[in-house]
Amino acid sequence: MNGVIMMMIAVSIFVFFIALTAFLWGIKNKQFDDEYKFTSLNDSEEALHDAIKLEERKKEALKRKKIQNEEKT
Repeated sequence: MNGVIMMMIAVSIFVFFIALTAFLWGIKNKQFDDEYKFTSLNDSEEALHDAIKLEERKKEALKRKKIQNEEKT
């Protein structure tokens, strides 16, 4: 019984160190850096308006493409 508990503790410690190593490797290689995290907070009103216009144009283009595809069939 004690042998099983000791083995479980040893495996748990081993897995903990593997997870810790992976986490530290991720930090070292900047896997958790989010360069675009606050970009929307710093956008100007013009940039946001342009983004809305672009989205509307994309939707219109998709509608036109869908209508053209329906006409072809």
